Amino acid sequence: MKKIVIVFAASLLCVVQSVDAQIRPGLRSTPATSGSGLQLDYSNPKEYEIGGIEVTGSEYLDKNAIISISGLTVGSTIKVPGDATSGAIKKLWNQGILGDVSLFVSKIEGNQIFLTIELKERPRLTKFTFEGLNKTQKSDIEDDIKLIKGRVVTDAVIKNTELTIKKYFQGKGYLNADVKVVQQKDTLLSNSVMLKIVVDKKYKVKVNDIKFTGNDVFLDSKLKSKMKNTGERLRFTLIEDLIGRSLRVFQPKEVKEFVTSTKPFGWREFRSYLHDNVKINVFKTKKFLQPKYEEDKKSLITYFNAQGYRDAEIVADSTVKSGKGLDVYITVDPGQKYYFGDITWSGNYVYDNETLDKVLAIKRGDVYDMELVKKKLTFNPQGADISSLYMDNGYLFFDIKPVEVKINGDSIDVEMRLSEGSQATLDKIYVTGNDRTNDHVIIRELRTLPGQKFSRNDVIRTQRELAQLGYFNPETVTPNVLPNIAKETADIEWQVEERPSDQIELSGGWGGPIGFVGTLGVTFNNFSLRKIPYPKTWSPLPVGDGQKLSVRFQANGKRFQTYSVSFSEPWLGGRKPNSFGLSYSYSIQRQYLYTTSEPPLGTLGVQGITASLGRRVTWPDDYFTVSNSLSYLKYDLNNYGAGFTSTQSLGFTDGVANSLTFNTTIARNSVDQPMYPRSGSNISLTASFTPPYSAIRGQGISDLPPNEKYKWVEYHKWMFDSWYYLKLVGNLVLVNRVHFGVIGSYDKDSPGTPFERFSLGGSGLAGQNFILATDIIGLRGYADNSLRTYDQVNNITGGVIYNKFVFELRYPVSLSPTATIYLLTFAEGGNNWNVLKDYNPYNLYKSVGAGVRVFMPAFGLLGVDYGYGFDTIPGQTSRSGGQFHFSIGQQIR
Repeated sequence: MKKIVIVFAASLLCVVQSVDAQIRPGLRSTPATSGSGLQLDYSNPKEYEIGGIEVTGSEYLDKNAIISISGLTVGSTIKVPGDATSGAIKKLWNQGILGDVSLFVSKIEGNQIFLTIELKERPRLTKFTFEGLNKTQKSDIEDDIKLIKGRVVTDAVIKNTELTIKKYFQGKGYLNADVKVVQQKDTLLSNSVMLKIVVDKKYKVKVNDIKFTGNDVFLDSKLKSKMKNTGERLRFTLIEDLIGRSLRVFQPKEVKEFVTSTKPFGWREFRSYLHDNVKINVFKTKKFLQPKYEEDKKSLITYFNAQGYRDAEIVADSTVKSGKGLDVYITVDPGQKYYFGDITWSGNYVYDNETLDKVLAIKRGDVYDMELVKKKLTFNPQGADISSLYMDNGYLFFDIKPVEVKINGDSIDVEMRLSEGSQATLDKIYVTGNDRTNDHVIIRELRTLPGQKFSRNDVIRTQRELAQLGYFNPETVTPNVLPNIAKETADIEWQVEERPSDQIELSGGWGGPIGFVGTLGVTFNNFSLRKIPYPKTWSPLPVGDGQKLSVRFQANGKRFQTYSVSFSEPWLGGRKPNSFGLSYSYSIQRQYLYTTSEPPLGTLGVQGITASLGRRVTWPDDYFTVSNSLSYLKYDLNNYGAGFTSTQSLGFTDGVANSLTFNTTIARNSVDQPMYPRSGSNISLTASFTPPYSAIRGQGISDLPPNEKYKWVEYHKWMFDSWYYLKLVGNLVLVNRVHFGVIGSYDKDSPGTPFERFSLGGSGLAGQNFILATDIIGLRGYADNSLRTYDQVNNITGGVIYNKFVFELRYPVSLSPTATIYLLTFAEGGNNWNVLKDYNPYNLYKSVGAGVRVFMPAFGLLGVDYGYGFDTIPGQTSRSGGQFHFSIGQQIR
């Protein structure tokens, strides 16, 4: 009797013939005979009922699951050989978790066939290690490769791991990185392996040169400047090239070519020559990164298109290895330059052609630039656009498409096809994400209210107002507009992300004989006064109503202490944005010599209370606010200033001075957000007035004895502050600041107030230097309060007029709600004068430097600056030089 064998091998997915036939190399065959002794005819497959299925070789995999995946079931009828058996092997193999799988007949009884599935499982991963990587690289790569313990190690897993790591290093500029994954058998566990990932990242591949061909329109240097992410490495071959040229002149052949050359050499050629031999690249990366390079190629085409070259294309590009770097070759075809022809409008009924032409501001003969057209149609950051014209008037469903309708030589006619739709009315307004802040605090800031016409400008403005509150992450305040065309309405869901807004100020130490040195303060920026009687509503403090409560204590041991408490309500009464504020402070300053001997030589105590009211106004526009306040300050001097004449003198040493001041401020704030502004401005003018006591009593201050002269202080003070933010590229922001202040007197013979005069230098923090009754203006690069004038006639320290100019470049490191960090460089100058007639705005103490700002919700804004002062401080013989400055909070001046 001939023995019958049926073998299904995963590697070939086929059925093998009888043992009399040749068995293919590498295939296992296991004999099986039919119970009836009948032969199987492979040219004529027969149907059998599956009597049983057995699985062998399975160590970790569930046998029932294997049978289920194969698609074979006991009791079903199959043809042998046939599609069911080969399909079962394919299904199991496609799982990717088996190293080998075979299906064969164990026995045949009558019309029943019994099958055996024999498996060989792939090994499983127990652990993996890296070789050739640092900790940061290991951490980054572990997240990418997603190797976990117990995972089946397949060829695909090995290959994907190698490719992922190579891609990671290619993104860092290591184009030739070599990665090998070595499998090592784990002797502690059966059928398990460990992976050793060996990485040789080699060297960073940098771009030596970028060469253009086919470009006869723009300078190569101009095109290279448009490639923001692909820069050439530093080179300076100018001297070498000039020496080489001079040596070649002495060769007769070179002389003849030089003399007979008719090639023009103008400004364009000179710039190209200079660019070829001098390359100082500071801001661009020199690494070759393929994804960034692809973006740069698109930027090149965008630039050509913007200059009228509508058909421009990159015909070919390649990279050629050059030493350890590479040269980039780009062939461009600019094509023909086009201009706008006729621009026509269709479908417009709300606005006539003349109005739309004025907003578009593109006329016949202008260089053809479709990107400019789209900007003028949809969103123009520098002015009006067609979409805002319609959408600010409720036409939410408005749509416009520019269509090229005719090309006539170098002119292209464009038709603007409009679909105005109908005006949309706001229906429902939602706020989500506010877990701490009460709804009414958000709703009162909304300019998008139910029943109003939709306005894109109102949406943008509301987004700014919510960001300005300081309770939410300004980067994630998002309006989700949900239009309903059928009902001609729109719902808006305002999505906000709460962030901690309360701040703790805590610093301190022990100053030896002088005692405690430091600050302890807490500010609740989203406080709720009405919840205080209801502890069950606290979380964990009474918050949510947008009020501000601040308590602060600061000390420099025995020399200085100050205590303050303040409260503000931005919506007094809850119906209108009328702000109310109330604050109280008490400070005392004691003067000592170089030791802390008792008693002090002199003291100055200052008590103050201020009440303020403010409101928003809509003229000249609704970015303006007007606020008024009434302040009372009491200065108590006890032998203060004796022995400190030129540094801390107020014109008298003993007595009590009172200051009752009315302050009014007109301000305009259009800054987009408070933490890292990118656009807008903040301008304020503050005027302070005391009553003209000398006019009331009919006797000038100069006629009074010293202890009576300043019993009731009289003066008027004017302060101007301006901040302007300009986004240059990306998140790089230029900040321009101008500050000016002047103090005047009602009595022309009066020396003016001895209090609140100006002192410049340092970070601008009064508490750092513990100087009371002085308006301290920061000027980095100079020591704190080092720029102070002195009135020898009246024995008063401090200036009556000052100005300051600042330029800052800022770039963010992190805009996370948990920590906003940005770097800055600055150039600034300022000065103060004791007499108005000496004022010279150009006579400045100048400095430059760099710094960093870190905003953490719990601690507020912290800053460190290093400034270098170029000028000599009065009384010294050398320049100010370098100074480190530390700051807390947002400095106004």
